[in-house]
Amino acid sequence: MDDNARPHRVRLVRSYLESETSPQMAGSARSLDLNPIEHAWDMLGRRIAGRSVPPGTLLHEPQEVLLQEGALLPQQTIFDTIASMPPRCQACISARGYHTRY
Repeated sequence: MDDNARPHRVRLVRSYLESETSPQMAGSARSLDLNPIEHAWDMLGRRIAGRSVPPGTLLHEPQEVLLQEGALLPQQTIFDTIASMPPRCQACISARGYHTRY
């Protein structure tokens, strides 16, 4: 899936992708709402930001915080986000890749 992000546009990546036999899909650079992992990262970021004690500066501590908060993410919320993908896709098609309510 090519969303026109800068890392996907560099010559080395484009040359590699052109040499591969797998089909490529072009996507709208304005449609982050079509990637459910972005919503999961947002949920995780909000949980970490809401902690009463911010993560420390030690190298191992941020990893522990991410693992702790990731384990506490409500699975139903993640399932609901995935289940919402058909209407999200339809909304994006209807908006021709522009802003949607999602």
